[in-house]
Amino acid sequence: MVSRIFKTDIPKEYRANFIHLYFDIGWFGVLSGSSINFLKIYATRLGANGFQLGMLDASAAVVSLMLAIPAGHWIAKRPIGPAVFWTSVLYRIGFLFWAMLPWFFGDAGQVWALVVLALVMAIPLTPLSVGFNALFASAVPDEYRAHVAGIRNVVLSVAYVATSLGSGYLLERFDFPIGYQIVFAIGFIGAAMSSLHLYFIRPLASSDARPPLSELEPVQGPERAARRSGFLSARHGVLSAIRADVWSTGFRKVLVVMFGFHLAQYLALPLFPLYQVYNLNLTDQQIGISSALFYLIVLAGSTQLRRIVHRLGHKQVTALGVIGMGLYPFLLAISRTALQFYGLSSLGGLSWALAAGAYANYLLEHIPAHDRPAYLAWYNVILNASILAGSLAGPLVANEIGLIPALFVFAAARTLAGLAIWKWG
Repeated sequence: MVSRIFKTDIPKEYRANFIHLYFDIGWFGVLSGSSINFLKIYATRLGANGFQLGMLDASAAVVSLMLAIPAGHWIAKRPIGPAVFWTSVLYRIGFLFWAMLPWFFGDAGQVWALVVLALVMAIPLTPLSVGFNALFASAVPDEYRAHVAGIRNVVLSVAYVATSLGSGYLLERFDFPIGYQIVFAIGFIGAAMSSLHLYFIRPLASSDARPPLSELEPVQGPERAARRSGFLSARHGVLSAIRADVWSTGFRKVLVVMFGFHLAQYLALPLFPLYQVYNLNLTDQQIGISSALFYLIVLAGSTQLRRIVHRLGHKQVTALGVIGMGLYPFLLAISRTALQFYGLSSLGGLSWALAAGAYANYLLEHIPAHDRPAYLAWYNVILNASILAGSLAGPLVANEIGLIPALFVFAAARTLAGLAIWKWG
C-alpha cells in the first residue's frame, strides 16, 4: 500500500520539484488550519454581524472580479515561477497583520481592519489564483501529475488536521485575544514557508502546454485555480481583451451552473459562524475538533475519489458533492449539541471531498488546452461574482426571515444547484 502511494521509481531530476510541492502544501495546511480556519470565528467573537462576516469574502471578491481578466493576460506574458512566487509573497504578508491588529484597534476597529486587509490582499491573490496550476503543470510531467496531486491532498489534510486541533488547544489555554494572536502568527509562519518552497519549484525544460485534463491538480481553496498558456485570439478591441467569445462556446453552460453552485455555497457561509458561536455555544477547541474531523473525512473520501470518478465522471461526482453540501445548512439548523455538530462536520467533509475533488477537472474537461487562461479567467469572474452576491445577500436574507429559516432556504438552493449541474452542466 505504501509503495503505491509513495513511488520509489521517480527520476532524480523530478524529485526536487515534487518535494517542494509537498512542503508547499504542507505549510499551506498549517496556514489553513490556523489563521484561515479561525478568522470568522475570531471576527464573530469580536462582535461582527452577518454583513461584516460576508464582507470578509465580498471585499476580496470585488477586487478579484475587477482583476481576473487582466490577471490572466499578466500571467500569460511572464515566467510562471517568479510570477507565482512574488504574488504569493505579496498576498501572504497580509497574514502577519492579522496577528498585530489587537495592538492598534479595539474590537469594532479590528473587524473593519480585517475587511480592509481582505480587500488589499485580494490584489496579489488574483494573479496567484490564476497562476498556481500553471506552475504545477509545468513542473510535474504528465505521468506523475495524479500521483503528486494525490500526495499533496494527503499532506494538506494531515497538516490541516494537526494544526486545527493544536490551534483549538491553544485558544482554550490563552486569554482572548492573545490566543488568536498566537494562532495567526503560526498561520503567517506557515504562509511564509509555503512561499519559500514555491520559490524553489522550477518548470521542466521538457514541459509542454497540454497536460491531460484529468490529471491536473484539483483546485484547493482560494490559491489554486488556473493554468498558464498562450492566448491565440488575433482579434483586437474590447471584446478581444475580455475574451467575450468564451461565452459563445459550450463552456457557457458550465459557467452558468457553476455560478449557481458558488452562489448557493456563499449565501450560507457567513451564517455558519453565527450559529456555531451564538446558537450552539461552541468553544474554540470544539470548533477545532470539528474542523479536524471535516478534513479527516476529506482525506478518507479522496482516497476513493478516482474510483468514483472512473465510474460516474467528473460532472456527476461534482453534482453529487454539491447535493450533499445542501444537507449541511439543513442539519446545522436542527443541531443542538457539539456531538451532533461533529457528525455534521464529518458529513460535510464527505460532500466536499466529492465536490472539491472533481469540479476543477470538470471545468478543465470543457476548456481547450491551448487557451486555459482566458477560460479560467472567466471562471474566476463568475466565481467572484457569486462570492460577492452570496456573501452580501445571505446575511440580508437572514436578517429578514431569521437565521434558521435562512439556513433551510440556502440548503434547498445548494441542492437545486447540484441538480442543475447533473442535468444541464
